[in-house]
Amino acid sequence: MPELPDLTVYLEALQQRIVGARLESITLHNPFLLRTAVPPLASTYGRHVRELRRIGKRIAIGLEGDLWLVLHLMIAGRLHWFDSGSKTRGRAPLARFQFDRGTLTLTEAGTRRRASLHLLQGRDALAAADPGGLEVLPATLEDFAQRLTVENHTLKRALTDPHLFSGIGNAYSDEILHHARLSPLAGQIARLFDATRAVLTEWTVRLRQEADGKFPEGVTAFRPEMAVHGRFKLPCPVCGTQVMRIRYAENETNYCPRCQTEDRVLADRALSRLLKDDWPRTVEELERQR
Repeated sequence: MPELPDLTVYLEALQQRIVGARLESITLHNPFLLRTAVPPLASTYGRHVRELRRIGKRIAIGLEGDLWLVLHLMIAGRLHWFDSGSKTRGRAPLARFQFDRGTLTLTEAGTRRRASLHLLQGRDALAAADPGGLEVLPATLEDFAQRLTVENHTLKRALTDPHLFSGIGNAYSDEILHHARLSPLAGQIARLFDATRAVLTEWTVRLRQEADGKFPEGVTAFRPEMAVHGRFKLPCPVCGTQVMRIRYAENETNYCPRCQTEDRVLADRALSRLLKDDWPRTVEELERQR
């Protein structure tokens, strides 16, 4: 799922291309994408884009008349831009937004359609769509600590809760916890705060440089430069220990047991129950099994 760094770079690319542009039409190739009926989509036609916002993990496009197109890309949704006169290509889009300067398309990989589009009228409606998570980069340590401790969550769950923190998901929470050298289950607030700001800033700069003024393509949660996320069984770039993971529902946490959990291998609910006594509990046991 695109998270704060990815969405920031998307917004910067859209800022250059559609702010001030006139929206001519919207074509839905999948009617289930649109989750609102009032106002009608046709009420946006002919209106100019006035501003762009990130609302948690959503992209909000503000049009004249205080209308807001709110896109949630979910896990597999991606945006693509085609200048006027150029042919659209690639995966068949779920939606096509035709501007006087070019075409913005929304695609979604796989067969499960989770991405969504809402058309909202007024800033009150837009505010109601905000889960209310804290924007970490401008926040103080005190603000961060208050949010982190308001619920009795593990660090991983707290960081990815959109009602607590804005724009952080599965990928960057893994990177943040590794950067802080903290277990996904417990930790020190000041170290976590510094790591959160460092990781989100670093990756925003990386993705901005990678885009180099072009519209960002190839947005993904799995990048070879990441330290632990998506690197199960690969060596930690800091200490060389095999990266481990905890799987739950459709999510997973990746971590380095030497850097983050004092050489302890955390129990994976499903696999550790299956292996029982064969489940390694320390890095030494893990390396002996290898």
